[in-house]
Amino acid sequence: MNKSIATLVGAVCAVALLLPVAAQAQKSNVVVKNKSDWEIHQFFLAPADTDDWGPDQLGEQVIGTGGTFTLQGVPCDTYDVMLVDEDADECIVPGVDICGGNQGWVISNDDLLDCQADTGE
Repeated sequence: MNKSIATLVGAVCAVALLLPVAAQAQKSNVVVKNKSDWEIHQFFLAPADTDDWGPDQLGEQVIGTGGTFTLQGVPCDTYDVMLVDEDADECIVPGVDICGGNQGWVISNDDLLDCQADTGE
């Protein structure tokens, strides 16, 4: 009987240790919709509170006014997002939680104008 309990406790502990790894391995698709008056020319992600910007997620593409772009396979995490519009204005949106399934994010004029106000541009 004690051997069965010890085996069960060991199995529960092993599963508990694997749960954080499974959560980190989960990936999301994010549909980005541009409802602003400006084209988005660059889109960068960085783990929150770091300056380690990854590559431009758009590559050679542009998210036109009214257009969409799907980021695929984004690992679950909280990210800071940097957008660069057609006028080369940068907009940093901190603390975007990306995790689980398909998500959507709408970029509006207010989002971009708020960023410009924050940076004094």
